[in-house]
Order: sequence, then structure tokens, then C-alpha cells
Amino acid sequence: MHKAVRTRAGIAIAGTALLVGGLTACGGDQADAGSGKAEGSHGADAKAHSPVEAVKASYLKTVAARFAKAELSIVGADGKTSAQSGTKGWYPSSHDVLLKGERPDARSIMIEDLIYTQLDKPLKGKTWMKMSLAKDGKPGVRLNDDPAEYLAMALGQEKLTHVGAEKTDGIDAQHYKGTFTNEDLLKADDSTKVMEEKNRQYLHEAVKHVKTFEVDLWIDKDGYPVRVDSVSTDGTGSTKTTAKFSDFGKAAPIQAPPADQVVDLEDSLKETDQSLKETRESLKETDQKLKDVDADLKEADKTLRDAGLGGLGGS
Repeated sequence: MHKAVRTRAGIAIAGTALLVGGLTACGGDQADAGSGKAEGSHGADAKAHSPVEAVKASYLKTVAARFAKAELSIVGADGKTSAQSGTKGWYPSSHDVLLKGERPDARSIMIEDLIYTQLDKPLKGKTWMKMSLAKDGKPGVRLNDDPAEYLAMALGQEKLTHVGAEKTDGIDAQHYKGTFTNEDLLKADDSTKVMEEKNRQYLHEAVKHVKTFEVDLWIDKDGYPVRVDSVSTDGTGSTKTTAKFSDFGKAAPIQAPPADQVVDLEDSLKETDQSLKETRESLKETDQKLKDVDADLKEADKTLRDAGLGGLGGS
């Protein structure tokens, strides 16, 4: 997940708004003192622009939507670029996307721990290969780059700041940004407590390897995260991602390919392993036969030489 943090014109806008707000407050205390409205109105305005409250509200709305269209552009720690285009789902994690990179484009469907990859050429008459991310009966832990996940990482983060109102790709939105340490990420949602416990624990497990996480987040007027630029740094380096989301709650639910079109990777590997074992056994038998032939030839050569016939070489 992850895209370089940008300095935006909205920072200047936010600074100006803060200055104006400060001057208004200084001059407005007396004006509002008699009406008794100052404290309530200022409190409501602060809450409306509270990053913690904004992310919390957006998270709850996004969770209810379940699916959204997604466009991702990724620059990995190795400098290689890739992209994803399609649908993302959450709780459970899922996607139906076209993967773009150095290799030919490939369609990938993921539902919880099962990943289905569309094959370039049919294998045993089937067009999809299935693999499981689970290991030893435990679910595979990974980040999904979905909007609910990005919001979950920002839940309760006091370091998140409100940059201001901006347009992103022509969409009116509120811009928030922040930089979090691993300790911050492991405390995500501690203060808001809006995530289901199993989802919170899963997220905390998934970010254990992340050293720092920088994020720019845009939430539209409907309360959905329409864009996330992030930089995630771990032991291998930094990964930058630009993620754009749309059609919240309107994208079609993600479904697995028809079962009769799926070949299991594990079964294929077992068959391949069995075939290799049989090949090795066959090679051992052939090697033994060659050794037996060599021994017979040596014996024949000795017999000929003992008879004074010069051996198999004729000398």
C-alpha cells in the first residue's frame, strides 16, 4: 500500500483558516458572551473537523458498504511498478482485480484465504488455479489495500491532522494526513473501539512488520475515502501506493470462479512431486542397468584377454 506524501496547497488553506479562526475567536468571545452560543458552536465546529471523529465516521460508513471499485498504483521497495484495477471487499478481505506489472496482465480473485489466478493456458482443461494462504490451520495474515483497512490504520490516531478542503480528481473532499510509527499502528483503534475485536487483532498482526506508515487521506462529502496516498516502510524498504476508490456499496459482490474450472495448486504440486519421485526412481533403475551392463562388458573383456584374443578392444 503506499504513495509518497505530497505537500499540498491545502496546507496553506488550512493555515489561513486557522489564523482567521483564531482572530475570530479572540474577537468573538465578548460578542457571544451574552447569547451563550459561543461554546456550543465552536465545539461543534471543532468536532466536525476532528480527524479522529472524521475517520471514525468514515470507517463505520465504509464497513457497511462492504465493496468498492479500486484503482491502485504501486512502487515496490525494489523500485518495480505494478497496478491493480477492479473491486475490493473487506470483512472478509477480498478482491477481484486485474494485476498489471512486468508480467502479462492477470486476473486475480481473492476471498479470505483463497486466491484464484486465471491461467494463460488451460491446465487439465481448467482455466483457474487456486491456492490457500492459510498455513498449519491458521489464517494467512496480510494487508489488503482496501479502504476500510486504510481507515482502520488511522482510527484513533491523534497524529492525524486536518489539512483542509480540496478537490481530488474533481471530487470535493477533506484532506487528512499523518505519519505513524509501529507503536502507533499497534495502538490503532484503542481510543475509538469501533472495530470488531477479531478485525482489530488481525490488523495488529498484519502491521507488525511495518516500521513507519505515512498517509494522505481524502474523505468525500458522503463520508467515503475516495483516495489514499501512502508510504509503508519495513525491513525491505519503502512501498508507495496511490489508491483511488469509488462506487461504495454499488460494486458487485466478489464471487469465486466455477468449481469445475478450478485446479488446486497444492494438488498440482503433489502430482508434480510424485512424478519427480517416479522419474528419480526410473533414473536410478536405468543407472543400475547401465552399471550392470558395464560390469558384463568388463567381464567379457577379461574373458577374451585370458583366452589370448586381445579383449573387446581387439588389441
